[in-house]
Amino acid sequence: MSHFEPWSAERAAAIIAEFNGVDGATMPILHEIQHVFGYVPEAVIPMIAKALNQSRAEVYGTVTFYHEFRRELPGRHVLKLCQAEACQSNGSDHLRDCAEKRLGVKLGETTADRRVTIEPIYCLGLCANGPAAQFDDRMVGRLTEEKLEALMAEAQS
Repeated sequence: MSHFEPWSAERAAAIIAEFNGVDGATMPILHEIQHVFGYVPEAVIPMIAKALNQSRAEVYGTVTFYHEFRRELPGRHVLKLCQAEACQSNGSDHLRDCAEKRLGVKLGETTADRRVTIEPIYCLGLCANGPAAQFDDRMVGRLTEEKLEALMAEAQS
């Protein structure tokens, strides 16, 4: 289960300051911001841009280019379904459809009760044995409809 700090500009400034003078600091800052707050708030983009002498567009472009970064707070649980080609060839598209139907949301969305967010992920390194997923911090290989149903039931409990 995910536990994040509430947004704080002061905390964000402290995170940004930790990377002062580090080459290529944009990605590490964004990862740490998301680790702490659960997402990359819009308000942090100009803070990062100013600290790194970048334009807001450059920082925003980085956030929106990489699938890993969220721009909204996720649900209490995050179910990431692999969408890489190897998993697709093993049936991950069908499992994605099952999850979307069961939860009533599309990939990249959060249920109305804020319990579950389903997100795409691209390669967990478990595809040799069938589709894969990540449930919060737990990796799940050989994903089947039954395993997926159990994960969704756990997330909604």
